[in-house]
Amino acid sequence: MPTVIENRKVDNYFRFLRNWDDESKKNLIIKLTQSIGIETVKERDFSSCCGTWVDDRTANEIIEDLRTASHSTQQ
Repeated sequence: MPTVIENRKVDNYFRFLRNWDDESKKNLIIKLTQSIGIETVKERDFSSCCGTWVDDRTANEIIEDLRTASHSTQQ
């Protein structure tokens, strides 16, 4: 099924691009050809999607601080 979807994308682009002049098409072909294989897909780590937590406290100290802050704001 993904192949069918990919073919539709290519067909849609071609319908748009077929009216371009030959020089523009050649330039696009060159750029597309140069772009193939330049970057390999890097394995992504979920932590790269968000900031990192930097703290010298232990997990238990952080939990205790959160509990203390929560109790002091509720009063």
